[in-house]
Amino acid sequence: MSTLAVDGMPRLADVIRRHGIAAKKSLGQNFILDLTLTGRIAREAAPLAGRTVVEIGPGPGGLTRALLAEGAGRVLAVERDDRCLAALAEIAAHHPGRLAVHAGDALHTDWPKLLADAPGKAVIAANLPYGIASRLLIGWLETEPWPPWFDLMVLMFQREVAERITAEPGSKSYGRLAVISQWRCDAHIGLHLPPEAFTPAPKVSSAVVVFRPRISPLPACSVKALGRVTAAAFGQRRKMLRQSLKSLTPLPELLLRAADLDPELRAERLTVAEFATLAALVDEKGL
Repeated sequence: MSTLAVDGMPRLADVIRRHGIAAKKSLGQNFILDLTLTGRIAREAAPLAGRTVVEIGPGPGGLTRALLAEGAGRVLAVERDDRCLAALAEIAAHHPGRLAVHAGDALHTDWPKLLADAPGKAVIAANLPYGIASRLLIGWLETEPWPPWFDLMVLMFQREVAERITAEPGSKSYGRLAVISQWRCDAHIGLHLPPEAFTPAPKVSSAVVVFRPRISPLPACSVKALGRVTAAAFGQRRKMLRQSLKSLTPLPELLLRAADLDPELRAERLTVAEFATLAALVDEKGL
């Protein structure tokens, strides 16, 4: 016999069984069925009272229900799996006027247009499909103009990706993702989750990363130039910068001296601010 969960709705395991929503590996789906755990994730985005929350890949709606229970004024859920729409419709009926479902692909969504009638800036909260998580994140971090249309992101990643986002200079995990994430946002890991927290259990652990956009990232540069500099530097991370930056300029030593940087350094030794300084010079010189 089906029983009700703490929010007065059917248990997620029963919802999945009733609607036949077996997780698809091709969609990067791993569901969290424990509403206590999804509540902890939702609270990383607190306070949510009256806020508009964007959720990507809600699946059967575990995190969706937690966000609504935590007081989100409205949740805009973007879901490309048609099998999940009926389950989400049940949540919408239980919370009239507070859940809108956009059936589409998050990678090809015009976010400002979708949120045109939303009051204030949105929160992004999602157990991201692992296959597109980094691409979604980079898209949001490269948003122009900046500050962006969101003022908080609470996102689930594979633990390895979360550690790359929050890595410090000198560590093996430090790279392009850390530089752009930390230049544009204050980013920290808020929660670790073991494989058994998911259904089906993935082979890796996961982590929730909390991002708070910086109003004016410093040093100032264009995000495109920062992307080009980090791509060149980390594309040949074992080489010294005087060699790896030759794809940007035939005389990288001049660029590095102008930034007061040792040409014999390797990419992992530069701070986020030093990368931004290099990017600003690339902008200035039109490289």
